[in-house]
Amino acid sequence: MPLIDLANPTRFLKLSGLLLPWLAGAATIALAVGLYLAGNAPDDYQQGATVKIMFIHVPSAWLAMAIWGMMSLAALGTLVWRHPLADVAAKAATPIGAAFTLICLLTGSLWGRPMWGTYWVWDARLTSVLILFLMYLGVMALWRSVDDPSRAGRAAAILTLVGAINLPIIKFSVDWWNTLHQPASVVRIAGPAIHPTILVPLLVMALAFVLIFVTLHLAAMRNEILRRRVRTLMMIEAQAAPGRG
Repeated sequence: MPLIDLANPTRFLKLSGLLLPWLAGAATIALAVGLYLAGNAPDDYQQGATVKIMFIHVPSAWLAMAIWGMMSLAALGTLVWRHPLADVAAKAATPIGAAFTLICLLTGSLWGRPMWGTYWVWDARLTSVLILFLMYLGVMALWRSVDDPSRAGRAAAILTLVGAINLPIIKFSVDWWNTLHQPASVVRIAGPAIHPTILVPLLVMALAFVLIFVTLHLAAMRNEILRRRVRTLMMIEAQAAPGRG
């Protein structure tokens, strides 16, 4: 099936309905395997068992940024290409992205307390991720404040594209400023700097988080499409009501 066919909400509902059970099963298996590998991963010689927080913290941080990047592409689809499902995808992704960002902030604080001696410092990485979380909340509030989905979608798309400026700041903050975070240790030109006993569980957990996001996102998109259909039917019925009298 060509990708352009997915622009049809009815076809999207049909295909996503077929994929969701398989995606949910794959996400469950990947999460179970990832948690098993993470539980059996060795402790760090400096951080001890607290290093295992990274198996939740790092994938959630990656997803927090990736979801906003996906929302930015959807924003272009709304403003430039007028794709009928672009704003649906963006709206459905927003609360999921906010949840991953919150998980990132909470696990980061728990990890930072024994390592840095404090739950929070206003360094560039932490502050920029907090700003990302607030931007997620801002987009969610914007969606709720405008009744018309088309107008809300365009306004949210503009805010999303403006907020995308924060993504490179989060990514390169440890290189541009003096922060408590270490530089990138997985995605590097010279290759990962993490031992395979830690790297493999981390990548499996990242895969599990991605599958969880895709599953939740497709389900949320289906709900949003159906909600808009109900809204349209209610508007049609409301407009026809005076004529009945």
